[in-house]
Order: sequence, then C-alpha cells, then structure tokens
Amino acid sequence: MAWLFLVIASFGEIFGVMTINIYNERKSLFWLLAMIMTFGLGFYFLSLAMREIQLGTAYAIWTGLGAAGAVLMGILFFKESAGWKRMLFLSFIIAGAVGLKIMD
Repeated sequence: MAWLFLVIASFGEIFGVMTINIYNERKSLFWLLAMIMTFGLGFYFLSLAMREIQLGTAYAIWTGLGAAGAVLMGILFFKESAGWKRMLFLSFIIAGAVGLKIMD
C-alpha cells in the first residue's frame, strides 16, 4: 500500500506544479487554493508512504516521478519543447526511480 501512496503523492507533486503555472497565468483565488490543496495532499500521501518506505528512497522517487510528470505535463499542455535531449534526460530520471524501487 505504501507504494500506491507514493504514486498518489507524486501526482500531488505533478498537479501542484501544474497549478503553479496556471496560477501564474490567471492569478485567481481558485487556482491558489487548488495549488495549496494539491501540494497538501501530495505531502500527506508522502507521509503515509514514508511509514514503510525509507526516507531517501521515498523522497527520491517522489521527486523523480514529480519531475518526470511535470516535464510531460509541460510538453502536453503548455507547449514546452520535447527535444531528444530533454527526453533522454527524462528517461534517466525515470530509470533512477525504477532502480531505487528495485533496490528497496
């Protein structure tokens, strides 16, 4: 169950970063509250995951999945570049997260 909590926490990180970008564009109370709520839920589920997963592993995977997800969201929804170098380094982040899971 801890790994599921960690994945949910990563979605909180991804959507939290996405709401920062939207808030910066629109400056509304709704998006400010959405940002606070998504990050809050992400931290909550991270804390649940860390009851069973080591701190270093949980944090590295959380930030790795969050970073990878944020890059993908930027490409899909905010017209950021998807060059081969960017995709190469994104794959390194994902490989690192997978490696940490395998070694845990």
